[in-house]
Amino acid sequence: MRLMRRSIWLGLFLAGAVLAGGTTPRPQTGQVLLPDQSAAKAKELLQQAIQALGGDEYLNLKDSTCIGRVSAFGHSGEVIGYEKFFDYTKLPDKERTEFSSKRTIIQVFNGDHGWIMDRGGVQDAPEDSLAQRKDDMEKGIDDILRYRIKDPGMIFRYAGPDIVDLKESDWVELVDKEGRTIRFALDRLTHLPIRKEVITRNPNTRLRVREAEFYSNYHPIQNLQTPFQVASERNGLKTSQLFIEECQYNTGLDDSLFTKESLDERWKKVGKKEKKRK
Repeated sequence: MRLMRRSIWLGLFLAGAVLAGGTTPRPQTGQVLLPDQSAAKAKELLQQAIQALGGDEYLNLKDSTCIGRVSAFGHSGEVIGYEKFFDYTKLPDKERTEFSSKRTIIQVFNGDHGWIMDRGGVQDAPEDSLAQRKDDMEKGIDDILRYRIKDPGMIFRYAGPDIVDLKESDWVELVDKEGRTIRFALDRLTHLPIRKEVITRNPNTRLRVREAEFYSNYHPIQNLQTPFQVASERNGLKTSQLFIEECQYNTGLDDSLFTKESLDERWKKVGKKEKKRK
């Protein structure tokens, strides 16, 4: 499972960890580096993070199967959704998430295509959901560490030391060709990511948007460090919390799991029961 992936269904389920406040990191006296030195230090710290997460096994991960619980929050901080989930991911771009213990709501994404099964049956994912997923993938920490740090034109900066979530940390800042500023707080002791921030501007209002993700409660699974708590917020407001209960990696998930046909087959089994409930 990716460290953080927004669930598109009804906009409720975003991945996230125990939230804590923090200040904008400022390089201490003596920490100012020339641009080339700053970029080199940022890349070095990111490589340390990759090694801490599992090194080559992390980079070459084929698939993951994770089970957990996810909750979402409303505008005033109240919980508006709380559900069990079963998530199947096959890298680089296939994902299937089944909600509730009965798995009657399922979303599947496969490259540029997507489908949703709910009480109304199976339908194509809306275009805005597909666009949102693409954006989420490009901002996702795993996609960045595995693929996007090699993108031409990616700018790297060392943004200085800081105390983040009560841990001595270093901030690394990236700016991609789309103009997103992506910042990672890396634990100085473990080198693991403990926070990610993405700063963009609303295309309509031009107002600044800050999305943050918090990673905690890491556990080693098959030599991969996995955060069992991930939380998210938008402009300082909680949006979701994710609690992993178990994960398995490289189980050999079949491509057929990520097709519309698989949802059609599932609907044949549960559709009649769902129609009777209406």
